[in-house]
Amino acid sequence: MERENCSSLTEFFFLGITDNTENKVILFTMFLPVYLINLLANLGMISLIRMDPQLHTPMYFFLSHLSFCDLCYSTAIGPKMLVDLFAKNKSISFCGCALQFLVFCTFVDSECLLLAVMAYDRYKAISSPLLYAVSMSSGVCSLLVAGVYLVGMIDGLINTTLAFRLCFCGSNEINHFFCDVPPLLLISCSDTQLNELVIFMIFGFIELSSISGVLVSYCYIILSVLKIHSAEGRFKAFSTCTSHLTAVAVFQGTLLFMYFRPSSSYSLDEDKMTSLFYTLVIPMLNPLIYSLRNKDVKEALEKFKNKLYF
Repeated sequence: MERENCSSLTEFFFLGITDNTENKVILFTMFLPVYLINLLANLGMISLIRMDPQLHTPMYFFLSHLSFCDLCYSTAIGPKMLVDLFAKNKSISFCGCALQFLVFCTFVDSECLLLAVMAYDRYKAISSPLLYAVSMSSGVCSLLVAGVYLVGMIDGLINTTLAFRLCFCGSNEINHFFCDVPPLLLISCSDTQLNELVIFMIFGFIELSSISGVLVSYCYIILSVLKIHSAEGRFKAFSTCTSHLTAVAVFQGTLLFMYFRPSSSYSLDEDKMTSLFYTLVIPMLNPLIYSLRNKDVKEALEKFKNKLYF
């Protein structure tokens, strides 16, 4: 009987962020521009990097993939969330839910690792600038990015397969605005210990690898910067890292708060607000952080504007 109930489930229903009409209007008014800026900024960053030869360097190659990751996981969630704010039927098919989570998990994991790869790139650029073009050749960069996506996809497939093999023989109402694992586990009538263990082990490993990679790279960067004799040279070398450090602090800080806080402090409403931040706001912030604090991107934008006007 349990297996029959499991197989008969064809869709889920989101309870959404809020039932209050005024709050829905406020959220829609806030997050529609956020998503549109996110879409335009990330597509613009990818296009700009591809069009301008000055930006055909390893750092901007990785940045274009960071924008691609932001674009993919925010688009998997944002439009559906915005439509559901005023929809009476907030349903999603079983396969649609699985696909949404797969895309989300794959590209969030990829972004975690990509930020570590970008830290390694900065270390190579600062510590050995003469050998930088050799050590970070196009082949090496492509292999690093392929490895990042491969790990993200493997984790996404494992977690998606485990989550959607569970039995949902009771309620099919997800107390969230997208298909994330924690609210799915709450409505499952199966034993979810394996899922929780796999999430903790794999995602914990990815987070630990990413944060360790960033910390180790920056330890070496600091040592390399300290060897530079002039204060101007030290400032110039370290200023190339400020945008990346800001992106890492915002992204990793939010994820650590979201998934590694004590269970006693877990709150569904707080979880939804935090999820809104890292699924829509952070993808919007990343291209702005890099464009506002980066001389090369500003120059490329200026050249692009000049081409449009003349």
